[in-house]
Amino acid sequence: MNVLILGSGGREHAFTLKLTESKKINQLFVAPGNAGTAKIATNININPTDFNAVKSTVLEKRIDMVVVGPEAPLVAGVHDFFLADDDLKNIPVIGPKKDGATLEGSKDFSKQFMQKHNVPTAKYKSFTKENLTEGFAFLETLEPPYVLKADGLAAGKGVLILNSLKEAKAELKEMVSNQKFGDASSTVVIEEFLKGIELSVFVLTDGKNYKILPSAKDYKRIGEGDTGLNTGGMGAISPVPFADDAFLNKVEELVVKPTIEGLRKDGIDYRGFIFIGLMNDNGNPSVVEYNVRMGDPETEVVLPRIESDLFELFDGVANQNLDEKSFKVTSKTATTVMLVSGGYPEAYQKHKEITGLENVKESSVFHAGTTILDNKVVSNGGRVMAITSFGDTIEEALEKSYRSIDKIHFDKMNYRKDIGFDLT
Repeated sequence: MNVLILGSGGREHAFTLKLTESKKINQLFVAPGNAGTAKIATNININPTDFNAVKSTVLEKRIDMVVVGPEAPLVAGVHDFFLADDDLKNIPVIGPKKDGATLEGSKDFSKQFMQKHNVPTAKYKSFTKENLTEGFAFLETLEPPYVLKADGLAAGKGVLILNSLKEAKAELKEMVSNQKFGDASSTVVIEEFLKGIELSVFVLTDGKNYKILPSAKDYKRIGEGDTGLNTGGMGAISPVPFADDAFLNKVEELVVKPTIEGLRKDGIDYRGFIFIGLMNDNGNPSVVEYNVRMGDPETEVVLPRIESDLFELFDGVANQNLDEKSFKVTSKTATTVMLVSGGYPEAYQKHKEITGLENVKESSVFHAGTTILDNKVVSNGGRVMAITSFGDTIEEALEKSYRSIDKIHFDKMNYRKDIGFDLT
């Protein structure tokens, strides 16, 4: 089997590394990939949303399966593109079609879906510039902090949590009237703030059956103690200590089953990952958001904990016999710490040479924003790489990650030194 992975981040590097373990895969290709995937697979320099280029690659390389990493190609309809093409329609795509991808592509749609299928979530209303004054009035009915979400895709940065009513009104106007997040914020979802502690649960489904993968918790804020601007993720831990069997059973009964059944009832043939962002409020789960792919950097702690052949699970999705597949998960804890460019998530510089990677022995380095320039590994994005380690405890795993980080250097390298601070 030849497999093509679409994407270029740490998530895709983690997929690639995991799939290299499968004896059923002959060749692995990653488009466009990064400096990390280049060492273990073949990178192809195409844009995952350029579907004609994807088609050419699939036919040229005799690809038997496509695994979609990021949300953009899914929301743009890459799976539908395959099904509509006679040359591609029999090649399985791991990732939902466009209708299913709307769960992430539109916050308003996903909230309506949750309400319709009785999935626990925060109360909300959606607004545009046409009913901005109603949005102001709705904000006045809520208690701070105020949660504003761009309806569309905003690279993980379209959510604002604000303590001041005046600031919330100003930001709402900025989002809908001045397009703070482009077209993504032409509609804004305002919802009540959910109290509790966040975590993520990942589900893989073939449209009929599902498997629940290990839980994880990521850290979005740039600053220590979860302060400062939101990022795409600064680190993650799996498993989540407070997500015990009793809580995860509630998640399955109250969230996972109604979600899978709701998709079926709505005629949405969903084959791929569902990332469920949850709030645990005194043992009761509420859904913060759905994503239609694996999270990043959560993938870098979830996949390493799976001890079975990941391709077997993907094959189960492709053939709709996921119920016949099984997988094992290590009891060890995995932690990852993200190294980011100085200035991120605002302006930052690229192409900083990265040194010391050859000295990392007790951790896995998952490349995210990297590339090869003049035979050197250099930074090529805001989030540069994730350093993942195992331990019997969170503390032990984190100590390994931080020891490994001490051996890596690039100009203005930044990272959080308190990942897991609220769990230990």
